[in-house]
Amino acid sequence: MTEQTITGPDALLNAVVDTDVDIVELGHPHTTGMPCSPNDPGFRMTLIRRHGDMVRPDGGSASNEIIVTGGHVGTHVDALLHVSHEGKLHGGIEAQEAQRGGKFSQLGAESIPFMLRRGLLLDVARVRGVDSLDGGQAVTEQDLRDAADAAGVTPRRGDVVLIRTGWARYFDDPQRYLGQQDGVPFADVGAGRWLAASGIAAAGADTTAFEHIPAGKGHSVLPVHRVMLVENGIHIIEHLDLEDASARGPTEFTFVMAPLRITGGTGSPVRPVAVVAS
Repeated sequence: MTEQTITGPDALLNAVVDTDVDIVELGHPHTTGMPCSPNDPGFRMTLIRRHGDMVRPDGGSASNEIIVTGGHVGTHVDALLHVSHEGKLHGGIEAQEAQRGGKFSQLGAESIPFMLRRGLLLDVARVRGVDSLDGGQAVTEQDLRDAADAAGVTPRRGDVVLIRTGWARYFDDPQRYLGQQDGVPFADVGAGRWLAASGIAAAGADTTAFEHIPAGKGHSVLPVHRVMLVENGIHIIEHLDLEDASARGPTEFTFVMAPLRITGGTGSPVRPVAVVAS
């Protein structure tokens, strides 16, 4: 009997299933009433058919729900067309032309790639020795460099870089989490440019926006979005929950995320996970 050599996809499958791995959730569950930007319609889910509303002849019954949500509510990824600058989208595309007809004809959420990439956790809060950064506190290029050094990693082309401020711990306190009074900590423009220069594929935030939001100013401007989406074609992931990942300690992992292919949409809900060796 000739021994079969396993190659190609079967070898990859065997390598995965024969390895002890842990799956670390990186996002929040989608829940009615969860916090979201005032610019977006909130997430709502309700049953429109309950068990017993209609009983089939064999005694079976089914239930169904209706979901209403904006594309940037809960853990989600931005399509490159989410932000424009001086009328132009990424690649110099005219925003007015691309959005005719009630949906985008280019760069829509259907074009956001499935991501199976090296993921990095830059734990700024841990490096600063705090549970969470203060509201309105800026994360600078030096903060990211320090977090990368502490993790023993260097962002490189194609990576997904996740930045922890500790702010996800306030997700169940919408007023504080959204920072309408005290602001929200996150990356300033210099930090965004440092990330972009490494050629990463995507970057993620454990806050309501991939922006430093000073106290009392809200989402008045989106300069880091401009750097990432418009100028560099780097997808942004927001409303991450990185507390479990931080507690477990992995700083380098396999990042997996599948966006919904919403044709012409500006973003998509996602369920990102980190795959780490047990």
